[in-house]
Amino acid sequence: MEENTNLSVVVGGGNGIGASCCRLMIERGWRVVVADINKHAADGVAKAIGGFSYALDICDLAAVEEIAAEIEHAHGSVSAMVVAAAAFQEIKYSPDAFPMDLWQKIIKVNLEGTFNANRVFGARMARKGKGSIVNIASILGHASSPQHAYGPTKAAVLNLTRNMAAQWGKSGVRVNSVSPGATLVPHVVARPTGRYATDIDAQMALGRRIQPNEIAEGVEFLCSDRASAITGTDLLIDAGWLVANSWGLYGGIPGPVE
Repeated sequence: MEENTNLSVVVGGGNGIGASCCRLMIERGWRVVVADINKHAADGVAKAIGGFSYALDICDLAAVEEIAAEIEHAHGSVSAMVVAAAAFQEIKYSPDAFPMDLWQKIIKVNLEGTFNANRVFGARMARKGKGSIVNIASILGHASSPQHAYGPTKAAVLNLTRNMAAQWGKSGVRVNSVSPGATLVPHVVARPTGRYATDIDAQMALGRRIQPNEIAEGVEFLCSDRASAITGTDLLIDAGWLVANSWGLYGGIPGPVE
């Protein structure tokens, strides 16, 4: 494989899907900047893979602009950016009981933060005439759920992605998104197993959940020149959850053929 010397920035690269993206991109020859609000986590991933690390709060537009300038000065132009930073809702609240401070935090990180990163890095790519952005959305941006803040923000990320793709396409910048389904990141693996896990797996057309590296494969593809004609697209990586979701009305999805 020809060595890829392009520089990628993974925002939210200190853990979970973001960290998996960092590891895979290094394996594929990218130079990788790990940017995360948790500097210790970013340092750990960067040290493990041989990348560079920066502390970054994407909710702070001025900080995003400053770090983008620092990265370009120290390492050169950014060829690809992945936005994997996100705020989650771990507890199911009814809409009338949803804490407004949590609502505002999730919107600020997932939507405003994603916009900030796209705005700053996308504009720099546009001025250079080439670049690729991949925003991590979610299967919950496509379907209803009790995630009354997280789901709507991810639906908004899907629209934001399409808008940015149209905005910068003629400047050589591609913008796409990836919508993961139930992925076995550390905070999910730590949850109870047994029937909980079996019930989730049974809802997938493939009968299992997703490994983080499987999400990273889709992300790296969209970042690369192999996806040179793809923009404004969302890649569902959900083990077939969305296509199987309505089958419960008909007795569930079929088992394996014997």
